[in-house]
Amino acid sequence: MDNNLSIRLGYVAMSMLLSNASPSKNVTVKQFEQIADREAGIRKLERVAIANLENCLRILKHNQAHDITFFRLSSRIVPLANHPLTEGWKYEGTLAPMLKQLGKFINKEDMRVDFHPDHFVILNNSSKEILQQSLRTLLMHYKLLKGMGLSHVHRCVLHVGGKKEGREEGLEQFINNFAKIPSTIQEMIILENDDVNYPIEDVLYLGEKLHIPVVFDLHHYDVLHESTDLLSLWKRVVNTWKDSSLPMKIHISSPKESMNDRRHHDFIDSKRFYDFMKKVVGTVEHLDVMIEAKQKDVALLKLTEELTNLHGMQVRSPSSINLYL
Repeated sequence: MDNNLSIRLGYVAMSMLLSNASPSKNVTVKQFEQIADREAGIRKLERVAIANLENCLRILKHNQAHDITFFRLSSRIVPLANHPLTEGWKYEGTLAPMLKQLGKFINKEDMRVDFHPDHFVILNNSSKEILQQSLRTLLMHYKLLKGMGLSHVHRCVLHVGGKKEGREEGLEQFINNFAKIPSTIQEMIILENDDVNYPIEDVLYLGEKLHIPVVFDLHHYDVLHESTDLLSLWKRVVNTWKDSSLPMKIHISSPKESMNDRRHHDFIDSKRFYDFMKKVVGTVEHLDVMIEAKQKDVALLKLTEELTNLHGMQVRSPSSINLYL
């Protein structure tokens, strides 16, 4: 057994096992506008944001009980944070006590948390307005991380963006825009291959040129790729993480129906994941694996159980899995 790979599993944003624990409760623009007094509206937003943070803490305590130490925080914790209606709102001050409490727990339990802002965060668009709105959203994530006392470096996963003006043009626009954004925002970013516009080959082009770690998404690769030499691509992905203080991370999900179905299944195909792990064992010592499945923590625990029955797998908990070959 010369090759060994340690694996830690994580999941996304909310628990399916906890009731009444949504970290993404919202206040719509219409609801906010119906509140006659703007300050009263702001207070409502703050109450909802604090409730979202309290539910984040509930979820993390639930995770700790199951030895799940990798988790993606919701990007919807603070409703309307970047909307013009709330311009000037210093939400980070009001949320400071709860953010500190959350960060203290994360540090005490040695957890890794990160974010994946939604598809409206686009850094390769030629529109100054879209770029500025994207930067405002990323600044919100920076403020949340700072409030928790966590390093902001390599905490936000982004896709490259759209290719309305052409695929190569989109890549070059990303490079041009990246040079214009503050260094703290640059440092937050890690890039993921998608399943529509930019395959892993394109993301590696940007990652290697701009020194950005690349998050390999296995499902997206299965749906959209150019090269079938997976191992060569993988070694390049590994190399983009060499200067990061965080362990290398990947995303896994499974198609809902056919192999090329972009929709996510409720659970993870353990055989597809296992076959991939066997291919890359020996190329990296440790992987943090983010599960993007509809059943969230239920899917994670099911995968953990299924891995125990596979050859060479030693499973103690979701945060302590080893493959020996």
